[in-house]
This record gives sequence, structure tokens and C-alpha cells, in this order.
Amino acid sequence: MHHFKNLSDMHRYNGFPVPENPMLSLLRCNQTCSFGNREFTTDFYMIALKKMKSGVIVYGRTRYDADSGSMYFTKPRQAIEMRDLELEEDGFAIYIHEDYLNGHPLHSEIQNYNYFDYETNEALHLSPKEEQILWDLYGKIETEYNNNQDEYSREIILAHIDSILKYSQRFYKRQFINRAEISGKVVSRFNHSLSEYFQSGLMTKQGLPTVKFMADQLNTSSRYLSDLLKQETGKTAIELIHYFLISEAKNLLKGADINVAEIAYTLGFENLPYFSRLFKKETGVSPVQFKKQYLN
Repeated sequence: MHHFKNLSDMHRYNGFPVPENPMLSLLRCNQTCSFGNREFTTDFYMIALKKMKSGVIVYGRTRYDADSGSMYFTKPRQAIEMRDLELEEDGFAIYIHEDYLNGHPLHSEIQNYNYFDYETNEALHLSPKEEQILWDLYGKIETEYNNNQDEYSREIILAHIDSILKYSQRFYKRQFINRAEISGKVVSRFNHSLSEYFQSGLMTKQGLPTVKFMADQLNTSSRYLSDLLKQETGKTAIELIHYFLISEAKNLLKGADINVAEIAYTLGFENLPYFSRLFKKETGVSPVQFKKQYLN
């Protein structure tokens, strides 16, 4: 697997023209473009709008087959694989070396955009109006990039990239809402998987369910699952896991023949104080106090 530390090496490897900026690269495909087979990692962020004619893109754990009007986001050192990839119509890719962000607020802010950790099957699907907004921003970046760059260029370019990221965040929220039926099914499957995990006794054997475990069960990435659940229920995946655990704990505490330590163990808690702190945080009282109140 190739690892590209700089943009010039990546351009040479793929037969692209030399980039105008060693830290920033813009690639445009306004006709059918072929990439063949590629497998690589980089030190770059990638923001791309790609309309695929054929082939497969793979990153994370999943594959993405041909579709149209989709945005993809990858981050440094994320493995990317392309198999017999051909793009059609108009598309673009912006490659940003992580060092290009040094000293700029976007260096830390980009970490807050969870979609850089989404899987390929969780790409952003754009409406025509949304696509035009992103093309307009890309056009402004392209104009600045191809002019004689000066001391203002980096700030202007990063401001437009920041706008692309913010619009993408907004459009993802729209996508969650528009796919409410799918989202509702994920919420139901999430709750069903939690219940099955508990009923099968796996909490006692394997411990508390993690967000990653739940995401794997539902064939999504952890970040996408949490964002989707947050949009649909107002709570993240970990908050819903905690809500389930406390709900089960309350039910078990109402039994007179089981003590708090046994309940914590049954629910997968290896640390009794942690169970007690979480319970009090969620209910306002300790497990012991809750049990006494119920029995009295």
C-alpha cells in the first residue's frame, strides 16, 4: 500500500499535473476519468464530489458502488482503495495537507466534523440546489488557486473550505431528516440489539456494550450512528446505551432478592463505584437509595 506524505508524489504517481501549491491540490474531472486500481494512505484531507460511472471506492470497512451526486470526506492516514474506478460528468477533489491548516482555526475545527469518520455507504447525497452551492464555493477556491497566490490566498481559500464543511454539515442533517424512515429503522434496530445483548447474558460475559460494538451490529460507523441517533432521538449512542442500562438497573433494583453489586455485575459493570456514579448522575439518587425508596 502506498503512503503519500506530500501532494507532489501523489500527483506524479497518478500522472496528474504538478500542484500549484505544495500543500493544497485541486483536481477536476469534467469528462470521463479513469483511475484503475489504487490502494493508498495519505497525510491529506480529501473533500470530493464524485459522479461514478463504474468501479468501487473502499475506505473504512465498506465499499461504495456507482451512484451520482455524492460527497466524500477522508482524513489523513485513512486507507483508501479504488478498483476500476471511472468518473463521469463533472466532479472535483480538494486535497489539503494537514500542515496547510497549521495556525488556522480550521486546524482544530475540522476535528468536529464527524463525517470524516463516516463509511463510504454513508456518503452525502446532494440535491441539485445543494450541489450548485458547493460548486459555487469550489469555483471561488479554484479561481484563487489558479491566480498568483499571495499572502491573502491561504486565508481566502480556507474560508471557502470552511464554508464547504459547514454546508456539508447542514446537508447531512437534511439527509438524516429526509431519510426518517431509514433512521427510524436504525433506532429500532439499535434498541433491539441492546435488548438482545442483555437478554443473551453477553453483558455478564463480555461487559458493557460499546458504541463501536453497536455500530458493528448495525453495519455503520460509530460517528454516523451517533449523529443519526442524535438527530432522531436527541441523544447520542452512548447516552442511549446509558439510558438502557439505567432502565434495566431500575427494574432489577425493585427485586428484594438481589443486591446492588449483583445488579452491577449482571449489567456488565466491572467497577461498582462507576455503576453507582452513573446511576446517580442519571436519576439523582444512588442505587441503594433508589432501592430503599421503592421497598419503603
